[in-house]
Amino acid sequence: MPKDLSNMALEELWQLFPIYLTEHKLYWKNWYEDEKQNILKILPYGYIKRISHIGSTSIETIQAKPIIDILLETTNECKFNYIKKILVENDYICMSESIARMSFNKGYTACGFADKMFHLHLRRFGDNDELYFRDYLIENKDIAKLYEKLKLDLWKRYENNRDAYTESKTEFVNYYTDKAKNVYGNKYGVKN
Repeated sequence: MPKDLSNMALEELWQLFPIYLTEHKLYWKNWYEDEKQNILKILPYGYIKRISHIGSTSIETIQAKPIIDILLETTNECKFNYIKKILVENDYICMSESIARMSFNKGYTACGFADKMFHLHLRRFGDNDELYFRDYLIENKDIAKLYEKLKLDLWKRYENNRDAYTESKTEFVNYYTDKAKNVYGNKYGVKN
């Protein structure tokens, strides 16, 4: 019988869920839309300010891990623990939490990846740098291709180390997020 995910060491999880990239799939947009509707059905009305498709699956010109990243921005009045309880009751696994942020995964099983995988990033309204980065890469295909090349270079080196893979992209992401904010100004609201 497979070991429960909550009882696995980080290294075991990385072996079970390796990083891999694939060509963009048009159906990723549908996966996002379907999951967005599921989220809207289960969460209380009035707490959600914006739900957005972020990450590389939202950029049609580059390869990506086949995991749909969703940014869920809430009102300041929203109680994160209440939202956490609802999400966990609906097949999300809380992966990290702080006062201002929580992150959840869905589609990870003790036997490996499910058919559809999601990462849900729970934030307060305005904590949304990923929207600027996404839009900049969509509008600047040459920069998107540089990002794709970086990810492809890191893939095999860090196939079983998600933290190192993510950390190795941070400088690039921060640089182009700052450029995007200079271009777009306050397009998505001020970070609280």
